[in-house]
Order: sequence, then C-alpha cells, then structure tokens
Amino acid sequence: MWFLAALIIPCLLVLLFARVTYNRYIALLLTIALLVASYVKGYTDELHEIVADIASTITGFLLAGRMLDNIKK
Repeated sequence: MWFLAALIIPCLLVLLFARVTYNRYIALLLTIALLVASYVKGYTDELHEIVADIASTITGFLLAGRMLDNIKK
C-alpha cells in the first residue's frame, strides 16, 4: 500500500506545484522539501520506498516540463 503511494504521490505533487507556480524547478524544490520532512519525521524508513519516491519525483519533473511547455503555447 505505502509503496503504491510512494510511486504516485510525489509525481502528483510536482505536477500540482508546477501548475500553481508555473515553474518546475520550484515545484521540484517544494516536493523534495516535503519528502525530506517526512524522512526526518520517520514516516519512511525502507530503502525501496525512498527509491520509489525518487523515481516518482523525477517522472513528475519530466511531466511538468511537458505540461508547462503546452501551457506556454
């Protein structure tokens, strides 16, 4: 269950923040800040969940770039 959330939620967060700020770098920074805060609080403690978070964040960053290019056209 948590693994599926780790695959989906960071990607959606990057897309949401990119849509709000119109900047994918700021969206990436905000998402990473939330992920680091959850790691520090101890909500994520297994390596495969951290790897899934990173992969999902990268995917969201790439999709946010495409989304913002389409918005600017």
